[in-house]
Amino acid sequence: MAYSPETQAIRLQTRRTAEMEHSTPLFLTSSFVYHSAEEMASAFTDDSLDINIYSRFSNPTVDEFVTKVCALEGAEDGVATGTGMAAVFSTFMTFLSQGDHILSASAVFGSTHTILTKYLPKWGIESTYFDMTRPETIEALVRPNTKMLYLETPSNPGLDIIDLALVGDICQRHGILFVVDNCFATPAVQQPIRFGADLVIHSATKFMDGQGRVLGGVVVGRKDLIHELYLMVRNTGPSLSPFNAWVLSKSLETLFLRMDKHAENALHLAQALENNPHVSHVKYPFLPTHAQYDIAVRQMKNGGGIVAFELKGGLEAGQRFLNALQMISMTNNLGDSRTIASHPSSTTHSKLSEADRLAVGITPGLVRISVGLEGVVDIVQDVEQALERS
Repeated sequence: MAYSPETQAIRLQTRRTAEMEHSTPLFLTSSFVYHSAEEMASAFTDDSLDINIYSRFSNPTVDEFVTKVCALEGAEDGVATGTGMAAVFSTFMTFLSQGDHILSASAVFGSTHTILTKYLPKWGIESTYFDMTRPETIEALVRPNTKMLYLETPSNPGLDIIDLALVGDICQRHGILFVVDNCFATPAVQQPIRFGADLVIHSATKFMDGQGRVLGGVVVGRKDLIHELYLMVRNTGPSLSPFNAWVLSKSLETLFLRMDKHAENALHLAQALENNPHVSHVKYPFLPTHAQYDIAVRQMKNGGGIVAFELKGGLEAGQRFLNALQMISMTNNLGDSRTIASHPSSTTHSKLSEADRLAVGITPGLVRISVGLEGVVDIVQDVEQALERS
């Protein structure tokens, strides 16, 4: 019987042990034993054998988490990492070599920007940014040595959206690996592989966990690509811990319900802010005023859980706003059950130059709200009272 993604997120789990547990077991072990010396030798000489050796290589609890994400994203295979940034960096290092070129959306997370501009050049890897709001300019930036195209949609923190099918066609025509960070949307909202992505990356720390408890990352996609990535992760060590994988796998059971509620609350907040006198503009993918609204409703189930807005008072108003919040948290995370506010210009994207920030819409007064699962009336009231005092 073919089950729906919502059912697979709940029912896919490690084979029940002799203890007959109902909740999925946790294999909190660094290594595994063998029935014989011959089996132990075979485990190291025959990669095709399905034998656990060491939890840096594989672990049943980690495998369960990866299997679930693959089912939800429609992917052939996957590999988990200790953090989302480990997933990004491992992907770059697996598929890019000296002399290669990567095309990246300019609107990416600050740490990804640092990898692209500070670390990749050390290994002779070039990068070029493209404007997500002008996808017609992408093809002209492709070079003979372009090996990968990387983007986030919705982007962090400006919530730009790009037509995944259009970009997928470009990558296919030029033989470029198409990599999508799907962290903001999650597979409960959008599945980039359906639109041509070869690999999909998640910081599982965010909405996948959903309660701000553990770190984790995962990459899913084509089996041949994942095998190469697995070898990189296995040999360099940024593996996901079994405990964190157990937490994340259990969290996926409620992902669809949570994302629906996050999106419902986020849309309500975005609509409430549209006419607020202290706000110059609001960005949310499912607001008709969003520049890529038509694309968003075509490739996303809902608008996700993030709202961004610009305060008229700029940088100082942004900081006053955060200081005036009474319920909403100030913390360096998103995707939590609790609503979180951040000021990207002075935190997550502060390493970018002012020109680079402005180029991707990170203005001094931009505030990012990760809308939680509290009563939406309480969320709106706290934002509005803080705006009055900013």
